[in-house]
Amino acid sequence: MNLPTIPDEKEMMWRIRQDLLDSYDEELELDAEDAVYEYGRGPLSAEQEKQVELDRQLYFRELFRLQGELVKLQDWVMASRQKVVILFEGRDAAGKGGAIKRITQRLNPRVCRVAALPAPNDRERTQWYFQRYVAHLPAAGEIVLFDRSWYNRAGVERVMGFCSDEEYQQFFEDAPAFERMLVRSGIKIVKYWFSITDEEQHLRFLGRMHDPLKQWKLSPMDLESRRRWEAYTKAKEIMFERTNIPEAPWWVVQAVDKKKARLNCIAHLLGQMPYHDVPHESITLPERVRHKDYHREPVPQQMVIPNVY
Repeated sequence: MNLPTIPDEKEMMWRIRQDLLDSYDEELELDAEDAVYEYGRGPLSAEQEKQVELDRQLYFRELFRLQGELVKLQDWVMASRQKVVILFEGRDAAGKGGAIKRITQRLNPRVCRVAALPAPNDRERTQWYFQRYVAHLPAAGEIVLFDRSWYNRAGVERVMGFCSDEEYQQFFEDAPAFERMLVRSGIKIVKYWFSITDEEQHLRFLGRMHDPLKQWKLSPMDLESRRRWEAYTKAKEIMFERTNIPEAPWWVVQAVDKKKARLNCIAHLLGQMPYHDVPHESITLPERVRHKDYHREPVPQQMVIPNVY
C-alpha cells in the first residue's frame, strides 16, 4: 500500500498561509467591483493614489477585525440561543447588498442567513400581509438578515401604487404591533436605512448601466424610482414617523461612501448586542485510520473536467 507523503511542518504552515490568503482574496474580488466604480470617476494624482491605497489598507484592516467580532457574535447567538432579525432598507443602489455580503461573508450560513423575498405571487397577495415574512423569522440560535422587508409596503408599494390607501394605512397600524409582538417573543430587531444623495444614486445607476456584470441589477422598477425620487423621500419620512418605536428603532447609515457605510454599520450592529467570547474546547486533529486492504480507485478520465487554467 502506498502511503501519502506527509508534508513537513514548514510546508504545512506555508499551505495553511496560502489557504488563508485565498479566503481573503474573496474580499479583494468584491472590492474590485468598487474600484472600477470609484476610479471611473476621473484620473487621480499621485498624492490621491497614495491616499486611496492608505484608505484601502485601513478599510481591509478594520473590515477583517470587525468580521472577527461578527464570528464572536455568531458564537454567542448560538450559545445563548438568541433570535436576531436585521432589516436592511434604503433606496435602490444605496449599498444594502454590499453591506449584507460583508456581514455574512465569514459566518456560518446555517446560523446567519439572508431573506430576499421576490414580489408576492397571486396566492400570497390574498394572505395576511406579514404572513410570508413570518416563515423566514429565526429560531433560537439564528440570525436573519432581510434584504428589504415588510417595509416594502411603506416604500415601493406606496410609491408605485401597488397597495390601496386603506392597505397603506392599515400597515402603519399593524407594523409597530407586529414588531412589538416579535420583541416580546424574544426576537431582537435592528432596522437600518441606507441613505444616499440624489446625485450619488444617479452616478451609481450610470455605473450599473455601463457595467455588463451589473446591468441585471437595474430593473424597470429601479429606473422608475429615479423619476419618483421625491415621492420616495416623502414615503421614507412618513415611515420613520409612524414606525420608529422604542422596541425597534430605525438607524440611518450614511452610505455615500460605501466602505465607511459597511464599517459603520457592522460596528453599530456589534454595539447593539451584549455578546462576549464563548469558550471553546481545544481542537485536536485525530489521526486518520488506515487499513491495509484499503484501495482508492482512480477516477475515470472521462469524468475529470479539462484543465483550462
